[in-house]
Amino acid sequence: MEINGIAHVILTVRSVSRSRDFYRALLSHMGLSEIIDSDEYLYFVGGRTAVGLRPAGVELAHERFDQQRVGLHHVCFRARSREDVDAAHALVASLGATVVHPPAEGGWVPGYYSVLFEDPDGIRLEVNYVPGKGVFDPGVTRAQSPKP
Repeated sequence: MEINGIAHVILTVRSVSRSRDFYRALLSHMGLSEIIDSDEYLYFVGGRTAVGLRPAGVELAHERFDQQRVGLHHVCFRARSREDVDAAHALVASLGATVVHPPAEGGWVPGYYSVLFEDPDGIRLEVNYVPGKGVFDPGVTRAQSPKP
């Protein structure tokens, strides 16, 4: 078997209504189309993937995301160019998102270029661009440790 990408990522947020404007702007900017919009669910599809939001349980809705807990660390969206990464940065900055690092090259593979930011609940999101074949280029030396 060879998978054909990741079909969808569902994020649990404190409140769908609180996160709606942020994700609507971000996911629409990335070319995803809104499919479902309700108090309990927001769902976008495009680019061979989907992203959904669902609310946290009442007993946990006060907690902020912590990427050190078991579970999700961050979600990275692959862009088609460095300019797309720059445009994503401009958008999230205009939305008031916490930018963990602005667009910059990283040492994961030559040409790796990304921006890292947080949604309204502190969930870390990344947009990156990797030229050529990335880690599948036979001449590429891969990074030895995962991202912090």
